Amino acid sequence: MALRWGIVSAGLIANDFTTMLCSLPPSEHQVVAVAARDLNRAKEFAQKHDIPKAYGSYEELAKDPNVEVAYIATQHPQHKPAVLLCLAAGKAVLCEKPMGVNAAEVREMVAEARSRGIFLMEAIWSRFFPAMEALREVLAQGIIGDVQVARAEMGRDITFLPRATDWSQAGGGLLDIGIYCVQFLSMVFGALKPEKISAMGTIHETGVDNTVSVLLQYPGGVHGSFTCSITSTLPNTAYVSGTKGMAQISKIWCPTELVVNDEHQEFPPPVLGKGYNFLNGSCLSYEVNHVRECLRKGLKESPIVPLAESELLAEILEEARKAIGVTFPQDKC
Repeated sequence: MALRWGIVSAGLIANDFTTMLCSLPPSEHQVVAVAARDLNRAKEFAQKHDIPKAYGSYEELAKDPNVEVAYIATQHPQHKPAVLLCLAAGKAVLCEKPMGVNAAEVREMVAEARSRGIFLMEAIWSRFFPAMEALREVLAQGIIGDVQVARAEMGRDITFLPRATDWSQAGGGLLDIGIYCVQFLSMVFGALKPEKISAMGTIHETGVDNTVSVLLQYPGGVHGSFTCSITSTLPNTAYVSGTKGMAQISKIWCPTELVVNDEHQEFPPPVLGKGYNFLNGSCLSYEVNHVRECLRKGLKESPIVPLAESELLAEILEEARKAIGVTFPQDKC
């Protein structure tokens, strides 16, 4: 039976997500509704993707009995109200990363999902790429030995996206790009809580964080680090080094290659749809198929992106952000 999706927002990533969904077998996934705060935008989006229902408010979509799972693709500060709205209406929720602006927001959403017994997952799509799955297997099998250090870098000039530098929309490098880096380190170190977090960085003229470097010290003397930037071009790679070798991925946010001790493995993206705004958009299919599998099994959260880890990622990002002197209105709530 098909999983029936409702799309909350009609922006760029929502377009890619819907393009991918509409390219999958209709017996597995169907997009039955879209909502935007502007009804005309919702109608245009619905017409483009052949979606039967278009709503001019998120509340209307949440009330639609035909929607089984809501995909939240709003800007960062709107994640929490949209997630809580859909959970209250009994909808399973896949929320774009970062789930919340700060740790308190994420904890509130997680508590609500758990109290209602409803599925909630942060959309960290990178976790579901075959290259990343292969890396987890390499680590589990001890192929590179005991992990000693891990490093991630992601940076490019994304200031052409208004949200990237918009303080009122919780823009900046850490929440937009740093989430990819910190989720990689957390995956490598088994979602352990760091014993110490150090950060330094520069602040953009609009007040958001620009380029930030973070060092995470984990139990047992091992450590990870990352640098993220919304103005500087970085290698966009990540590696983990152990007592028997090293593993590395390129394009950390959407990896299609894994190098382990100089041996290369390629994982070509699926051919699904066209006209994506972002690189490897068809690979969003890995994530949605995981959500479908979780829901069909009756799970309330993902074993790959568990809710406790989403809380931890938010805590790390918030501590790093505050360490360099960046706060958002949501921090005062």
